[in-house]
Amino acid sequence: MSEILFVTDFVCPFCIVAKEALLAAMEETGIHADIRIQPLELTEEPGERVDTYHDEQRKSHYGVLEAPAEELGLDVKFPPNVVPRPYTRLAFEGWYFAEEKGCGGRYADLVYRAYFIDEKDIGEPDVLAGLAKAAGLDPEEFLQALNEGTYTAREKEAVRYSKEVLKVEGVPTIYIDGKQVELSEYSKAEMARILREHVK
Repeated sequence: MSEILFVTDFVCPFCIVAKEALLAAMEETGIHADIRIQPLELTEEPGERVDTYHDEQRKSHYGVLEAPAEELGLDVKFPPNVVPRPYTRLAFEGWYFAEEKGCGGRYADLVYRAYFIDEKDIGEPDVLAGLAKAAGLDPEEFLQALNEGTYTAREKEAVRYSKEVLKVEGVPTIYIDGKQVELSEYSKAEMARILREHVK
C-alpha cells in the first residue's frame, strides 16, 4: 500500500480542509493509502505567538478554503477565535502517544476539529487530554506522557527533519511514496485526482 506523508500543523486551516478532503476522496474512490503525519510547528517555542483572528490579510488568504470546506460539511472558522494562536508541540507529542496506541488518526482529526470548529485552545494539556479520552485513550496516562516529556525529543527531531531535510516551507505539503504532489484547490475532487494519478 502507498504511503502519504502529510506534513502539517494542527493550527493550519489549509491542513484540516486538505486532510478531510483526502479522507473523503479515499471513501469516494475506494483508493486507500496509509496517511502518516509529519509535524511542522508554524511557531516553535519560545517564538512570539501570532493573532490570526484579527488579521484581515490572513482571513482574505483563507477565502480559497470556503468552498471546499462547505462541500465537505465542515463548519470551520477561518480563523478561530483563539488568541494568540497556540503552540502545537504538546498536541504533536500527544499524537505520538496516540499513534503508539493505534489511535493516531482519530486523535489528529479531533485536534484539528477542536481548534477550527470548537475554537478550543489546543495548546492546553487539559484540552488535549479531553481529546485523547474522546479518541479512546487513557487521559491520565496521556497527561503523564506530556508532563514527563516522553515524546519531546522525537517531536523536535521530526520538526527539524521537516524544515532542514525536507525543506518544507508551507503546510500542508504532501508526499506520496516519496514524491511531492502539488495542491491548489484543497478540494475532494483535487484529492481524488491525486489519488488516481499517484497511488499504486
